[in-house]
Amino acid sequence: MPFRLSNPILLITAAVCLGLSSSCERKPPPPPPPAVVPAKLAPLGSAPDWSRLEPFQRTITREEFQRRLDSVYALPGASITTLFVEEDRVKIRRQSTLPMLEASNMVELHFGIAPMPTQRFWRKRAELPPLTDASRPLRGLRIALDPGHIGGTWATIEERNFIPESGPPVQEGGLALTTARVLRTMLESMGAEVVMVRDKLEPVTPLRPANLLSQARAELQAMGIDPDHPPDTSPANTVRWQSEKLFYRNAEIRARAGLVNETLHPDLVLCLHYNAAGSWGLPGAPVYSGENHLHLLVNGAFNLEELLLDDQRLEMLLRLLSGVHEEEIALAEKVAAGLAETTGLPPFTYHANALPVPGNPYVWSRNLLANRLYACPVVYCEPYVMNNREVCARLQDGDYDGERFIGGRMVGSIFREYAQGVAEGLRMYFSERK
Repeated sequence: MPFRLSNPILLITAAVCLGLSSSCERKPPPPPPPAVVPAKLAPLGSAPDWSRLEPFQRTITREEFQRRLDSVYALPGASITTLFVEEDRVKIRRQSTLPMLEASNMVELHFGIAPMPTQRFWRKRAELPPLTDASRPLRGLRIALDPGHIGGTWATIEERNFIPESGPPVQEGGLALTTARVLRTMLESMGAEVVMVRDKLEPVTPLRPANLLSQARAELQAMGIDPDHPPDTSPANTVRWQSEKLFYRNAEIRARAGLVNETLHPDLVLCLHYNAAGSWGLPGAPVYSGENHLHLLVNGAFNLEELLLDDQRLEMLLRLLSGVHEEEIALAEKVAAGLAETTGLPPFTYHANALPVPGNPYVWSRNLLANRLYACPVVYCEPYVMNNREVCARLQDGDYDGERFIGGRMVGSIFREYAQGVAEGLRMYFSERK
């Protein structure tokens, strides 16, 4: 006798099961979401906020954009894979780790002649109060002095501790701070309000190398080096060395930039450095009778690798669009003239990674962290070669009144000579305001 389902509930259940057997077969799982590709950033950099370009829409012509890019901000061929200049706009690669010409990976900046936004804390020379007292040409000006490096107990870590054959060590951080203190007095006597980015032999950043060990490991891995099994014993292949470099070359400068941009708000920053040459920094390194020169730097001359870093690409564009280079270059040329007059030094010549400012052998554009991040005109001074024999002796003698017999001639304090040259350059520049 055949089996029959007579119970209505069983009949319904069977029908449902039979009906679902064909339509409810096991489906493959949905594909995983696409992996998030991280941005390509400079050490300790932050992902760029491309909306910061919006205020500059239609505020620059195509011709002027191209001129600034070629003459100041990019080395030849450096922007070929990141900036695409068209007739009415420039297309900017948003992220270097994503496909180059994908529409979603492009930011567009349209050309035009709209007024330039004034969203900045610094003032141009023409925006300062009228000049009423020729003896105080810097009245109304707010200047930040940024003594290069750190010095003191940090001088060895930051590789700015030169130990000559005789006499005390030469530490750039301390020398720059002494120069800044002398210069501050001169600038204040000319009417300026002067603030110090660093006023002691200590870092501005609260971070220390021990706080940067994980970032140091990541830096080594990005270079293809296994931190636990480096290919050789070079210090640069160690986590310790990389953490120290991140501390003094990156964290420290970024902390100073935060201070300048968020608190000090100066009209210009003077970065005070000394130069060096040859075997600088090696134990028992000799001093030289030659190699003494002068140059000043403004921001620019980005190379291909730098423009492939997403944060640096935005930082370069913000400086280009703001027109800060016009004030920066004009200032640097006057300061160069003042320093050349007081020091008598010849110009230094770059052979790579820099662009000359036309008509001035002393001023070059070069991309440095400080002159890129400080959101105002930055004049970066590099006079003297610290391991030049006469310069070294003058630095070791410290600051003093009058003149002393050094290097076969009577000379005054090198710190006052440096400061006087900078002050004279600023006097010339700001005396020309109406």
